[in-house]
Amino acid sequence: LETVLSEVIDLFPGKYVHIGGDEALKDQWKKSKRIQYQMKELGLKDEHELQSYFIKRIEKFLNSKGKSLIGWDEILEGGLAPNAVVMSWRGTEGGIEASKAGHYVVMSPGTHCYFDHYQSEEIENEPLAIGGFTNVEKVYSFNPVPSELNDEEAKFILGAQANVWTEYIESPEHVEYMIFPRMLALAEVLWTSPEKKDYDDFLQRLDHYRKYLDQEGINYAKHVFE
Repeated sequence: LETVLSEVIDLFPGKYVHIGGDEALKDQWKKSKRIQYQMKELGLKDEHELQSYFIKRIEKFLNSKGKSLIGWDEILEGGLAPNAVVMSWRGTEGGIEASKAGHYVVMSPGTHCYFDHYQSEEIENEPLAIGGFTNVEKVYSFNPVPSELNDEEAKFILGAQANVWTEYIESPEHVEYMIFPRMLALAEVLWTSPEKKDYDDFLQRLDHYRKYLDQEGINYAKHVFE
């Protein structure tokens, strides 16, 4: 992995390297004699500590190359690497935990930021999606800074990210349909103070913006205009 990451670092000048860290099925580690032996040699009590050991080791390597590690909220399990940035996708709980511990966070909860979800509950009229229901209004209602955080802890929220996983998306036009106009709603969420948000006003401006989408030939979803 260090060999692979060395090549990634040479290719990309950005500060952060996202190492994933999610969906590691620990039941497989429990069944592996080799991994159980390694845990014993390292003095680790369980598989969560093994994951933490691995993430910390990779972070140390990335830091030595002048890069910062970012990973999904599973990297919290077993203890967070000292300088890691957490991307919170399984709700906001991981982001809250990381912020309270003094780690920077990008909020990306599936409840509001997964643009591979359906945009209408009438799914028979929609292109195939993985499931879920996240319309423009729900995206606009998102607050990336949870109320559980005080002012000092809230400073660790860097922002938010929308995700578009393409298992069920077959073309660029389908991608456009999934991200527009939801992407515009999330953009406004991130640059607007919560007390200044106004969904009806947003919709009026969005209706004006349609001509730019049409002009560029973008295949956007039209639910909010109907």
